[in-house]
Amino acid sequence: MRPNSQLSGVLHVLLHMAEHDGPVTSEVLALMMQTNPVVIRRIMAGLRDSGYVRSEKGHGGGWSLACDLAGVTLRDIYDSLGCPSLFAIANRSEAPDCLVEQAVNAALDDALHEAETLLLARLGSVTLAGLSADFHKRMAQRKRSRKGQTCDVS
Repeated sequence: MRPNSQLSGVLHVLLHMAEHDGPVTSEVLALMMQTNPVVIRRIMAGLRDSGYVRSEKGHGGGWSLACDLAGVTLRDIYDSLGCPSLFAIANRSEAPDCLVEQAVNAALDDALHEAETLLLARLGSVTLAGLSADFHKRMAQRKRSRKGQTCDVS
């Protein structure tokens, strides 16, 4: 199973959007995520339905944030993406006849459930505002260490 980086990519895009004064087009967002604008529109439509972004049509239109960064957690965004699988680990067979495999499945199921519960709780404790603050802190540190060089947030 391939790792799913959709949550990471969407969080990246949302933080870039927070740095823009106006709407950002699907084409610009697609460049940030190295994907097709159609993929962006599909993802953003789900975020719009959840109330996190809004779209404006026409010249000068695009996507913009429709929420307070402090009121949205990583868990909220994860949920709005349809709760993609958190782990690539899975049982070899869901209903095995073999008693050894049943024991293995039970142990893995328990461990995965505990890990998922812990991870979802952690995602629920981190806000977009917290990510934005971390970004600004890192940018300030970079400016101090590399005078004149800054991170591109466009």
